[in-house]
Amino acid sequence: MQFGVFTVGDVTPDPTTGRTPTEGERLQAMVTIARKAEEVGLDVFATGEHHNPPFVPSSPTTMLGYIAGLTERLILSTATTLITTNDPVKIAEDFAMLQHMADGRVDLMLGRGNQGPVYPWFGQDIRQGIPLSIENYHLLHRLWREDVVDWQGRFRTPLQGFTSTPRPLDGVPPFVWHGSIRSPEIAEQAAYYGNGFFHNHIFWPKEHTQRMVELYRQRFEHYGHGSADQAVVGLGGQVFMRRNSQDAVAEFRPYFDDAPVYGGGPSLERFMADTPLTVGSPQQVIDRTLSFRDYVGDYQRQLFLIDHAGLPLKTVLEQLDMLGEEVVPVLREEFAARKPDHVPEAPTHESRRAQQQNTGGSAE
Repeated sequence: MQFGVFTVGDVTPDPTTGRTPTEGERLQAMVTIARKAEEVGLDVFATGEHHNPPFVPSSPTTMLGYIAGLTERLILSTATTLITTNDPVKIAEDFAMLQHMADGRVDLMLGRGNQGPVYPWFGQDIRQGIPLSIENYHLLHRLWREDVVDWQGRFRTPLQGFTSTPRPLDGVPPFVWHGSIRSPEIAEQAAYYGNGFFHNHIFWPKEHTQRMVELYRQRFEHYGHGSADQAVVGLGGQVFMRRNSQDAVAEFRPYFDDAPVYGGGPSLERFMADTPLTVGSPQQVIDRTLSFRDYVGDYQRQLFLIDHAGLPLKTVLEQLDMLGEEVVPVLREEFAARKPDHVPEAPTHESRRAQQQNTGGSAE
């Protein structure tokens, strides 16, 4: 099982000091977080893609390419790449090139995005979000698997005899996770292609997450990719830890109350009770995370959001130390002990290349 962190790259004032980092400081902090994630033994760093304030990661492949040169084993991913407002030709080229630069340590999560104003900035209509997701990924899927593509659709100009370059490393396209909070159509899309399904798992109660993952698993089996419990599932989640839960709650409360996405809603205690947000001791984070398996089954990737809402970099690095030293080692052991042998591990470039060599065909 893979463990890592993901960031949305928000530039948010620290409510305890009133200081707001500059865009440059925030971007450099994200790089520092990625390097620290590798140092403490995590597997994955994923960055969001946003094109509007207060967010800064508008070019994920630029950041991930830079991080690739500073790391050796960290898997570099997105959370998410906007399949609706990016040209699938450019996605195909950018991520194949990143594969080569990072020695295959690359996958990506595709999503519609939840910022309505972004669509017209890139010449699209948010009301076409689902059709755009379906059509654009169909083209991306072909671009990575066919050397020469002829194609015509609704949302971009036709392609005639087009070859996307560079070709995927070793002939193995980056593994794709389809990320969704609320859209069953995206779970269906992930199942159809036999790709991974990633549920944000931050804002909704566990019953909603369970329904979405169950739909994906059922449809994965329907399309003949394996049994439902062999489907490839990832979860998000937010944690904040201190040695005892009282200190964690007291320290995190002002960040929760003023957060761009949390503030003004339910209380911290209510939000922790109704969603997977975990604020407490390392043992509480371990226990809560292990409980996710009870309603989604065995899954392959767990990403934690730890740098949101203006938390200072020093605090985020302390969170990473606790994850790497106390939390993730226990989670690895416990999840591994509970996982049946027929449930696959998280896909990597190496495992998919070996699969392709063994089957003489596609890695998917």
